Amino acid sequence: MAGVKQRGTRLFEWFDRRTGLTEPVTEMAAHPTPASAASWWYVFGSAATVLLALQVITGILLALVYSPSASNAWPSLQYINHNLTLGWYLRAIHGWGSDFMIAIVLIHMAQVFLFGAYKFPRELTWIVGVFLLLFTLGMAFTGQVMRFDQDAYWGLGIGASILSRVPFIGGPLVHLLLGGPIIAGATLSRFFALHVFIIPGMLLGFVGLHIWMVLHLGINEWPMPGRLVRKADYERNYHALTRETGVPFVPDAAWKDAVFAAVIILAVMACAYFFGPFGPTGTPDPTIIQTAPKPDLPFLWIFAVLAYLPPEMETGVLLIAPIVIIGGLLLLPLIAGEGEKHWSRRPVAVLMVTLIAVTLAIFTRLGTQTPWSPIMDAWSADPVPAEYLAHRTPLERRGALVFQEKQCRDCHSLDGVGGRRGPALDAIAARMTEDQIIRQVLQGGGNMPAYGKALSPSETEALTRFLMTLRGHGLPSAVDTSQGLQPQSGTHPVVPATRAPKTP
Repeated sequence: MAGVKQRGTRLFEWFDRRTGLTEPVTEMAAHPTPASAASWWYVFGSAATVLLALQVITGILLALVYSPSASNAWPSLQYINHNLTLGWYLRAIHGWGSDFMIAIVLIHMAQVFLFGAYKFPRELTWIVGVFLLLFTLGMAFTGQVMRFDQDAYWGLGIGASILSRVPFIGGPLVHLLLGGPIIAGATLSRFFALHVFIIPGMLLGFVGLHIWMVLHLGINEWPMPGRLVRKADYERNYHALTRETGVPFVPDAAWKDAVFAAVIILAVMACAYFFGPFGPTGTPDPTIIQTAPKPDLPFLWIFAVLAYLPPEMETGVLLIAPIVIIGGLLLLPLIAGEGEKHWSRRPVAVLMVTLIAVTLAIFTRLGTQTPWSPIMDAWSADPVPAEYLAHRTPLERRGALVFQEKQCRDCHSLDGVGGRRGPALDAIAARMTEDQIIRQVLQGGGNMPAYGKALSPSETEALTRFLMTLRGHGLPSAVDTSQGLQPQSGTHPVVPATRAPKTP
């Protein structure tokens, strides 16, 4: 036994001489922490880091089996769920770990905000934390796409539609994200690279920077009423506090972090066992539009907000709100870096956290019961209004029949009757040229599926001819302005062609 111990000691000394890790690791473990900070309120950051490690480990194991191709992604998940020993449990742990990680990160940020830990000198620590939240949400969204089922397909369509509304660069951004004009095999390859390489790499790098700054600047002390933060003397006062009341992080504070992290891991394992993995639902078939997809739990509140917003407000909210929210979070420590830390002296901060928490909870709850935005309240059984069939040629009437058979009424309305996922088609020929209509039908756009493989050439021609008769109340047909405006008969001005309208 003594010989084994001596050999182990020599091996450790050999390793330490060549790496020099013992001293910095020891200093990190023993760094002084204010005794007041060795609290159960300071355990969320460590728990988020442990959950990240869990996600990395389970993600690597899943990547060994998962096939990131449009034709094999769904079958590979079925194989993991039903044929691989405990594969379903591995997927469930990865999925629930993602939800728990987002929740813990949000709670951690709320605690940091209420405790004033974003103030001087920890401004950059907070800013890095904001980016960590965004990366965590990015991991969750790209992870849903990895399932490549109906929910993933339509959810990605909604995301692409939102991105397409960005002025000037919306179209190129969608092409960059999807790898083309429609959701296809290249889309999954790009999201796999984002989910497995790009975002995790950035996330790990920012986590390392975040932890380094926490060690360098020290853990925020317990806020006391009346103890103000001033740039002139805060650091001097903080170091005096750690000298007087400081305790080593290990073991005085670390044991609480370890206990809480263990409880969270057990909760993830319990949820994985009792509730199982997320999906996959049906195969991603763009021709099945009766689906009512919903995003994963972290994004349900966005789903509900969009469902209840008036259509005319959607674009403004989608483009402005994220900039305002993210910009406000990043600027917070720069404009409020001094002053009171204690929550009892900051009622506005307490009110903001309470309001945000209640709002997210309410909209998340509504998201479980809300139909897809815009509200879909029609089915293909609704007949085409008679006035849209009068004086039509046989080919145009055949197009009206295709319009019914392919369930276009589920998403589009005529004469105010029909679905509201997409724009009303009463005057579609006054807004789009024939070429634009054909392109939209065959290739899709926004969250409209591509029907190129679902329609025969004769059906496409008939449907297009029918749609070209829908010009509203006597409006002229749209024209391609690149070919020059041609005078048309009638008193109405020529309506130039517009870009294909984005479905909400």
